[in-house]
Amino acid sequence: MVGGLLLLLAVAPFPTAAQRPDAGDGYRVGITVGGISTVGLTLELYRDARSIDLTLGTFSFRDVALSAVVKQYFRDSALRPFVGAGLWLMVASPNDADRTGLALVARLPLGVDWNVSGDHSIGTEITINRALAIRRPDSADDRPLNGRLVPLPGIYYRWAP
Repeated sequence: MVGGLLLLLAVAPFPTAAQRPDAGDGYRVGITVGGISTVGLTLELYRDARSIDLTLGTFSFRDVALSAVVKQYFRDSALRPFVGAGLWLMVASPNDADRTGLALVARLPLGVDWNVSGDHSIGTEITINRALAIRRPDSADDRPLNGRLVPLPGIYYRWAP
């Protein structure tokens, strides 16, 4: 699945820089709700139609979620669909646990980014997630990984200073 996505990104036709309203290099900062955390802060570094999206978030302030995703945007309009691939690392330290829990998850986000004005954008995505590795907080818990694909929706606001 990931290989097919990367192949799609490599061969898909992309608009030229002159067609894009945000052509060039830059960055956006923002806030996310949902997805890898209840709330998160995002830094997105972009060049033309591609970007690297870094998000730091939390579900309950006793955990930290860090995600890195490579995205490809399509179209040259204010409403741009995107697809991406990346990793999500979750670190949790529950009160009643004997060790810190860790999870490494593969992420495949699909979404739409809407440039509301020149510097402000909002977007929504649904990310398909699959656990790659886990260390449970309870050392006696040795259950194997669940191979399910888990969809998580999210929304965001981004500002390009």
